[in-house]
Amino acid sequence: MKRINYIFIIAIILLGACKKDPSEGIQSHERAIEAVTLGEGLVQVGPAVVDRANSKVTVRVLMQNGTTFENVKANIQTSYKSSVAPESGSPIDFAAHDNQATYTVTAETGEKRDWTVELVPFTEPLLGTFNVQSLVVYGGTGPEYGGGGVVKMTDKPWAWPAVGGPEAEQDNTLTFVYTGVTADGNTTGTVTNNAGADGKYADFKYILNPPTDVNNFYRTIPKGEGTWIHDYNANKVIFKSADGTTTTATFVSPGTTTDLGNGKSRTVTDNSFMFTLNGTDDWNNIYSDYDKFVKHPRVYWIDVKKQ
Repeated sequence: MKRINYIFIIAIILLGACKKDPSEGIQSHERAIEAVTLGEGLVQVGPAVVDRANSKVTVRVLMQNGTTFENVKANIQTSYKSSVAPESGSPIDFAAHDNQATYTVTAETGEKRDWTVELVPFTEPLLGTFNVQSLVVYGGTGPEYGGGGVVKMTDKPWAWPAVGGPEAEQDNTLTFVYTGVTADGNTTGTVTNNAGADGKYADFKYILNPPTDVNNFYRTIPKGEGTWIHDYNANKVIFKSADGTTTTATFVSPGTTTDLGNGKSRTVTDNSFMFTLNGTDDWNNIYSDYDKFVKHPRVYWIDVKKQ
């Protein structure tokens, strides 16, 4: 009986070994570029965008002093069992053809497809020095009942300390310096918040009744030096202070209008760092400055102008 079982098992193994590979003799027709990364000397911002329908790949390149497209070594990842010409990593003069180059991908079957790889110059809008212009808050409980308002902080001087309130920030400068790119292709750097001629930073303390420290809402850009990451996928700038505190802003372009709902909006004249705040409703203090600044601030803008 045991011998019969052994023979049966061996027969199954032999039958499996003789079974034909269903992919045997089938060649791949794939002739696509799947990814492009740039070699040394160029800083790529974000992953390459592959447009299969139009056989085109675009790659954003951070423009810095000395950046040229004359000797670009692009690493080309192609589909399974295909090849590419010019060879991946070989130097190509993109500048001679409007920042573009043509690569031909050949499938295992011998079929060919031409692809255009385009380098798109990218300038990091944060780099440089900005003058702080104003600090503006949209806040309030029950905006659908008229409880919300957009208020420039310095338009309410009685709500803040006579010295060292929000006005102390309005001679500050913010200087952004590039230091690198993350693995996700987001730019990073340092930010220096200079206290300006008065040598002071705002101490955000609401002095009316009840007096309240609101630095947790409004100290969004670190005093002195901090770091930043520009997340292009989320369109966010993430600030980090020396103590590890992080805040997140949207970098708003000149002329941008933000719809705040309930018939309210705000248009930025130059640039602005716009922060979403998380206050809580206080129906007992609706329509008050205390409600807008302390209890339920909703959006906070630091308006800046580039030097």
